[in-house]
Amino acid sequence: MPRHKTLLCGMSRAMAMNDDRVTLAETQAEQARERRLEMSQAAEKPDENAALRVLTLDGGGAKGFYTLGVLKEIEAMVGRPLHQSFDLVFGTSTGAIIASLIALGHSVDSILEVYRKYVPIVMSKKTAPARSMALKSLASEVFGDATFSDVKTGIGIVTARWLTERPMIFKGSVDQAHGRVSTFVPGFGVSIADAVKASCSAYPFFERTIVRTSMGEDIELIDGGYCANDPTLYAIADAVHALRRERKDIRLVSVGVGVYPDPKPGLKMWLAKKFLVSVQLLQKTLEINTQSMGQLRQILFHDVPTVRISDSYVTPEMATDLLEHDLQKMGLLFQRGRESFASRENQLREWLM
Repeated sequence: MPRHKTLLCGMSRAMAMNDDRVTLAETQAEQARERRLEMSQAAEKPDENAALRVLTLDGGGAKGFYTLGVLKEIEAMVGRPLHQSFDLVFGTSTGAIIASLIALGHSVDSILEVYRKYVPIVMSKKTAPARSMALKSLASEVFGDATFSDVKTGIGIVTARWLTERPMIFKGSVDQAHGRVSTFVPGFGVSIADAVKASCSAYPFFERTIVRTSMGEDIELIDGGYCANDPTLYAIADAVHALRRERKDIRLVSVGVGVYPDPKPGLKMWLAKKFLVSVQLLQKTLEINTQSMGQLRQILFHDVPTVRISDSYVTPEMATDLLEHDLQKMGLLFQRGRESFASRENQLREWLM
């Protein structure tokens, strides 16, 4: 064969081999991209065989410091932000503040700073309008323009409708909807700040809150504690009926605010006897609600694995109420919460780690 033809044949074979190598490299690259995509999708997709971890937080005003004490220990144990440890976080009133901040990715330490800064200011106000204005400032400064589309885990914020006397629960995911899926809007289009303020509006000690939904509806709301001071039943309803999880596959951690003696009234409080009776009546109403919800849970959902943390105290130094604004007493509540964690640590470690 002439030399130039030999060279041309060699060049053709080389070019063909090079094309084959390019094609092979492109194929391998494409396969690698597909594998990375599959791994990414698998990482983002929840494991349907894994337990559904649910956290519920009671209402109780300033007694939320107890809740934070419990959560501080849980967060330290798992070594990561709580939104990464729980698939659903429900909260009522003070629990709504904490639940929302957890769902937005805040650490317990940062939430504790918020409580130490704002709770004494809010609770020390003397009138309902003044408390409501301070609460609005807290919500605006802490949550800003955050919406329920911004949350990093499932959430439920419990409020009560004043006119229709029914619950209104703000959620972030359509997966939690029990109906009207086609028109679902995260949080009904209401900001987290407004929803939290509504959940904390313990009328008559706070003014009722009006929120505007994405549908243009103006809805008057009050503290969620009037319908579910312990929001656990609503959380279980989402887990079982909306998310369709088996009861045995749920791991529920329910954190209360503790039970305490009523503080002895001072002279000024005796003179304002009507106010004193109103505070005691509200506290009694919320506690009866909490105990009723707990009893129903034990009857209806006894097969849902649950850890309930909310200890009772009888010594005089533990006397407090939801309007507490003494930072020293709040610090004591925080300590008691941390101590309450200890007796449940082994069970929590098994579930969350």
